[in-house]
Amino acid sequence: MPILPSITGPRDLDLLSPEELTELAAEIRTFLVENVARTGGHLGPNLGVVELTIALHRVFSSPEDPFIFDTGHQSYVHKLLTGRQDFSQLRARGGLAGYPQRSESPHDVVESSHASSSLSWADGVSRALTATGRSDRHVIAVVGDGALTGGMTWEALNNISDDNERNLVIVVNDNGRSYAPTIGGMSRYLNRVRTAGAYRDLHRKSDRLFRAFGPFGRAMFRGVRGGTHGFLSRFTNNVALYSNLDIKYLGPVDGHDIPALMETLRLAKDYGAPVIVHAITEKGRGYQPARDDIADQFHAVGRIDPKTGGALGSSSGKSWTSVFSDALVAVGEREHNVIAMTAAMLRPTGLAAFAERFPDRVYDVGIAEQHAVASAAGLAFGGLHPVVAIYATFMNRAFDQVLMDVALHRAGVTFVLDRAGVTGPDGPSHHGVWDLAMLQLVPGIRIAAPRDGVRLRELLDEAVAVDDAPTVIRYPKGDAPHEIIALERLADGTDVLARQGAEDVLIVAIGSFAEMGLAIAEKLQAHGIGATVIDPRWAVPVQPAVVELARRHRLVITLEDGIRVGGVGTRVRQVLREAGIDTGVDELGLPDEFLDHATREQILADAGLTAEKIAADVVEQVSGTRLPVAKAPGQTGVIDLPLHESR
Repeated sequence: MPILPSITGPRDLDLLSPEELTELAAEIRTFLVENVARTGGHLGPNLGVVELTIALHRVFSSPEDPFIFDTGHQSYVHKLLTGRQDFSQLRARGGLAGYPQRSESPHDVVESSHASSSLSWADGVSRALTATGRSDRHVIAVVGDGALTGGMTWEALNNISDDNERNLVIVVNDNGRSYAPTIGGMSRYLNRVRTAGAYRDLHRKSDRLFRAFGPFGRAMFRGVRGGTHGFLSRFTNNVALYSNLDIKYLGPVDGHDIPALMETLRLAKDYGAPVIVHAITEKGRGYQPARDDIADQFHAVGRIDPKTGGALGSSSGKSWTSVFSDALVAVGEREHNVIAMTAAMLRPTGLAAFAERFPDRVYDVGIAEQHAVASAAGLAFGGLHPVVAIYATFMNRAFDQVLMDVALHRAGVTFVLDRAGVTGPDGPSHHGVWDLAMLQLVPGIRIAAPRDGVRLRELLDEAVAVDDAPTVIRYPKGDAPHEIIALERLADGTDVLARQGAEDVLIVAIGSFAEMGLAIAEKLQAHGIGATVIDPRWAVPVQPAVVELARRHRLVITLEDGIRVGGVGTRVRQVLREAGIDTGVDELGLPDEFLDHATREQILADAGLTAEKIAADVVEQVSGTRLPVAKAPGQTGVIDLPLHESR
């Protein structure tokens, strides 16, 4: 009889024998492969933490003992053990989120899926529990070895080790990978521990020896392992890693041996001060297609065949990422000073081909976006032109470095932001909707949003030619559309995509919203309303052609795949007012809210960003029944003085 359906909460695990816990682990792996294959999601990371999560819930008492997962994509097993076993709509509207979500369960604490922040959370929660008289409770942070490449982790460890009177357990889930193999000196050190023959032999022999003596032997084994830093860690010299932090270290322990994990975790629980438990796991364990995937061991998958691991319903188009990948190689062939940088996402951001072609011109800094950007400023000072490829949502972490290290020093650095705008099923922390509003605050910055693959290639060429300011190219997730050919390119590089009838409505379509702009124009034409559709290409700064065209039209509509507050539309309106042009501007974009997981189409529809809804609103604006009201035909759109001078 299956065990998993009987697990409605963590305490149900207390009733299971060691053999039954092993059976449960096998059932969970089968469940994950079958269900994630249907919906897509983070498969490899969760296959690797099955036994670890079981042991954690057996030893500790969530939610009284808060569990904090870094980054959260490894929480599927946690969801199963806390009563959430309907994965039929995983990452879809109305279904389970792909990351911890407080609205789903009191067992979920931290919702963000940005790496390296868990130890800071754990530090704060444990301090609060101590300060409010709940020092009997434990805080458990599960952090991947990839997250140890992030600076926040070490800032948190420094503070945690300064106060050793708290029940705080830090579990390092060490599988040697983040998306791809973890890089850097930390990774090399942990890899020596993982692969040391001395560690493996000593662990096996000592474990067999002590277990042969029954309960007394097991207790003795626990005691020896729980010595000052654990005799295994002493033998492998792993103590050197944490000795200066003044923090207890237990391990390494086999992350797939449930009894060994529980023994080690109980030692950590009873210690009465912060403890690091080093668990060695295998990403994708138990599923051969994942183990065979050299790129990322099925870190994240779409719909797949559960038997073979082959992709199902894959797109026949070319993704934005692939277009960028090819374009960067072409740039690298021509511009020998161009180098590429990323933060632990070489393949996801499309840099793998560049790395294969120019292995000495790629820098992967680990999960350290702030360091990447500041380092890029230094590389630019040294005569190189860095192209820093990052997911748009992770760019938020490095804003200060863009402002103070790159822009202030007029460094020629190009930022390429993948997954910009609404990304869909990964939820609020993965939508890349803040970059347009955030980055245009930076003095001298230039921001481009290509409408198709052809424009991405030409804008990348233009960006790397800028050597005295930061440039940004942003594009969405998914496939690049077929080429959208312009009717005309104006002197400042603005493309006119359509002119239909009178100059009633100017539609300023940013990037991927070009197709929507054209669809709106078609619908307006059916109502006898003329429209001009333009793609500025460089959205920031506002191009002179946008100002001139706005003066001649009765109404301006801006469309952007980012938040409205402080977005490109806001900047267009401000520039028009400074130029003395009183044409009404309707700034269309996303609300300043955290957008839940759903399809891109569902989210855009919720925000009113469909051609049908926008066209209907424009008809009312032109007729004068909805704000902002369009000017009357024939008005010049120019007031006597710019507003900032008419005082």
